[in-house]
Amino acid sequence: MGTLKHGLFLLCFCMFGTVSSQEEETITWSADRKLQWSDFKGTYFKTHWAAATTASGVSYSFSSFKKDGQIYLDFVVKSEFIPGKSWYRPEVCDSVILSHEQLHFDISELYARKMRERLSEAQFTMNAKKEVKVIYKTILKELNDFQNKYDRETNFSQDLEKQILWNQQIKTALK
Repeated sequence: MGTLKHGLFLLCFCMFGTVSSQEEETITWSADRKLQWSDFKGTYFKTHWAAATTASGVSYSFSSFKKDGQIYLDFVVKSEFIPGKSWYRPEVCDSVILSHEQLHFDISELYARKMRERLSEAQFTMNAKKEVKVIYKTILKELNDFQNKYDRETNFSQDLEKQILWNQQIKTALK
């Protein structure tokens, strides 16, 4: 059984990630910690076409100061998983689907890294808040598009050959 196209959850989390992360339990991405089914604490939708969904995305915060006429920014960018908005149907889920869901979280981490890189390369003006928001919105769109491509190409984990290829591709990208 395939996984639910989680783009809506992803997009909602990403758009409101900074606020959500302050109000809800989150798990920050770590190479040493893989998701377990026990992390999925949300209530699943009563549907036959979805096995699980992962609510994950990128959040950020920053502070700024001006010195010698130049703007300096300090960023914290995270990839986060929201247990309360992530769910699964135990009767249809297995290790393949969990691996698929983990990869959604791993992809969020890739885009957190892309955001850190873009922020480090950017030159900011006195409109830094707006400029950072533009970078963030661009990252969110790219992340959402990439997540949807992943689901399409793997047929929500049902195409095992493609799933293995994606697993290898993302593992390599995270090194």
